[in-house]
Amino acid sequence: MKNLYKVFAVSTIVWLSVSSCKKSDLNLTPTNDQIASSVYSTPAGYKQELVKLYASYALTHSSGATAESDIGGLNPGFTDFLRLFWMSQELTSDEAICSWNDTGIPDLNQMTWTSETTFLRGLYSRSIYQITVCNEFLRESTPEKLSSRGISGADATAIQRYRAEARFLRAFQYWVLLDGFGNPPFITENDLIGKVPPKQIKRKDLFNYVESELKAIEPDLADAQTNEYGRADKGADWALLARLYLNAEVYTGTAKYTDAITYSSKVINGGYSLASTYKNLFLTDNNVTSKNELILTINYDGIHTQNDGGTTYLINAAINGDMNPASFGVPTGGWAGNRTKNPLPLIFGDYSGNTDKRAMFFGTKLANDEMGVFSDGLRVTKFRNVNSAGVPAPSIEGKFSSLDFPLFRLAEQYLIYSEAVTRGGSGGSAAQALTYVNNLRERAYGNASGNVASLSIPFFLDERARELYWEGFRRTDLIRYGKYTNASYVWPFKGGAKAGTGVSDTRNLFPIPSADLIANTNLIQNAGY
Repeated sequence: MKNLYKVFAVSTIVWLSVSSCKKSDLNLTPTNDQIASSVYSTPAGYKQELVKLYASYALTHSSGATAESDIGGLNPGFTDFLRLFWMSQELTSDEAICSWNDTGIPDLNQMTWTSETTFLRGLYSRSIYQITVCNEFLRESTPEKLSSRGISGADATAIQRYRAEARFLRAFQYWVLLDGFGNPPFITENDLIGKVPPKQIKRKDLFNYVESELKAIEPDLADAQTNEYGRADKGADWALLARLYLNAEVYTGTAKYTDAITYSSKVINGGYSLASTYKNLFLTDNNVTSKNELILTINYDGIHTQNDGGTTYLINAAINGDMNPASFGVPTGGWAGNRTKNPLPLIFGDYSGNTDKRAMFFGTKLANDEMGVFSDGLRVTKFRNVNSAGVPAPSIEGKFSSLDFPLFRLAEQYLIYSEAVTRGGSGGSAAQALTYVNNLRERAYGNASGNVASLSIPFFLDERARELYWEGFRRTDLIRYGKYTNASYVWPFKGGAKAGTGVSDTRNLFPIPSADLIANTNLIQNAGY
């Protein structure tokens, strides 16, 4: 799949264009200069269109498009899915803060967003767009369409697998909307395009839909670790189900920790293994050194997938000229944007001399006194555009990254299993849970010196931060623990106060963007906005 990006990247850029300002985002048809009967006329055409579904995670806009004609009215450099999702999970939490003053960023830093906040509208629009292109692929790949185009036998069987992958990618984006926005508009390939605005789905019903889709497609997906690198298989399907079930009580009011144990166990027993070295997970040859831990990645290439989002954003925005940027594979010097809010390094205890190798920070100033000063707070050095030997990846303009980002990796599944057992789920054991946690800690410390003797529910909030920080989990985790909004746990600038303050529980959900409320009268705003 990484090679396929190189083949199709240029044509895909032309294909990726949509305006979120048009009536009813989910009724849009992807802009394409080729008609369906041509694109889908051969098995190879279906494979190319599948690649485009995956590439839409890593690419942003169409050639020659204006900034306003892209996602959510944002500049194309801001519209990569990972950049938008990361900002929603990390800048709104206790793990990260951005020094830039772009419209909307201070709102995320301070949890003072509104239904007009551009970056939340961007994430909402990006997810809806990616659902839209999956729907279009599914409309064009039904057995009836294949038969009418003379596609049968092994080719039709392969396309049935492509359909399962498209449904997985759609389910993933509906999970993003479920987690962030709760009650979004909803449409599938079975709905007519452009006839009526999409109806709104309730959060619990959307949970049930995502769950049912992931279970329905499992038989048609490739076995774990047998698909092309970067494509979804049964392992990714189980991993998303496990993540869904861990947070089920938030989404539906009913805990499903036993189900979380069931599906995390499927992943754990699916032939995966931990990478031997933690830092290698976030270097450009992670597809080699850490392949057995990576369940599904967003693939980036510094030559062929150039945009200012993705891991280019994660690396460049976290460094500046005083950090030896060449050692990060960024000789141009970085952008001086994102650094830590102080709770993150403090979770590691003595972060400055810590033997936990996951603590990867730069700087000496821990406190956050000035939101707009990059040196105010420790910087994160976790992501680098170099390989495990320190060799920079080839890059255009000295900034674009070739680091693949893990959407799912085995370590998360160890933590899901162990937390679900500790919370009282059935089908696992406390002894096995402790073993999984200590497997992660032995990798982090290089020996058993960091092992723990027992587990508690509060332990996992901190341990997930130590293992998964800046990977897009923190907002969701804080909400599951009841610490996201109230005053019992605060961090710098939470609620707009320098020392932090509690905010309304309304903010456990993001608002439906006002632009979509105006365009689609079927939508009702989330309570409190």
